[in-house]
Amino acid sequence: MSSAEAEGWLNEYGDALYSFALLHLRDKHLAEDAVQETLLAALQARKRYDGKSSVRTWLIGILKHKIIDEYRRQARHTTADTEETSWENAEITRVNQDFVADGHWHHALANWGNPENSVHDAQFWAMIELCLDGLSPRAARLFVLRDIWEMETETVCSELAISASNLWTMLHRARLGMRRCLEQNGMG
Repeated sequence: MSSAEAEGWLNEYGDALYSFALLHLRDKHLAEDAVQETLLAALQARKRYDGKSSVRTWLIGILKHKIIDEYRRQARHTTADTEETSWENAEITRVNQDFVADGHWHHALANWGNPENSVHDAQFWAMIELCLDGLSPRAARLFVLRDIWEMETETVCSELAISASNLWTMLHRARLGMRRCLEQNGMG
């Protein structure tokens, strides 16, 4: 790949990379930094690009690693987070309100139709982003890594330095929060 081709990456793929980073990092400055780091890493590795995937796919793959690096950095610098604790307490209260004592739902479940048809819909992804904003930052990261990116449990636990049981507990709560948000916003 030539230098001339690499020079056009920002113009051609910058918006897509920024949108992807913003969706997952939910901070415009972190998203901008991640895109810059991605383009720099891609520029340095352009001779190793083998052409087996599109340039966009290759760049997004690099960006995913940059996002995970940011998650790691945040995990190392996070102490007892009161925001996380208050979100978890509120979520426990909501879960208790959703279920009866025998574990069944208080209300009938909505028909979600065929969610696979919505994956390519921009409105669907805007709703996902809105609902992710309603979760704690850590719960949103776990949901994205495990349920959207489909990373293995061991990998997610290793990346975020948490136990598997902690992951499943937080993931369960995040899924309930996402479900509630999607239903409340007309997606269910």
